Amino acid sequence: MFKRLLLEDSAAMFTVTAFITAVSIYVSISWRALRMKRPQLERFENLPFATPTPAARHESAPAT
Repeated sequence: MFKRLLLEDSAAMFTVTAFITAVSIYVSISWRALRMKRPQLERFENLPFATPTPAARHESAPAT
């Protein structure tokens, strides 16, 4: 009976530890995002558009 109690306590401890770890990671990422400087924020906003993309083919061109 006591072995089961000890096992349940350790399982609860692992669950609480995993929850605290996940919450601390989420809070730290949110904190860094909220404290980001304006120039860095503007750079990240335009990041997908910073690299040139190849020109689209015209529909009249034959497919190769």
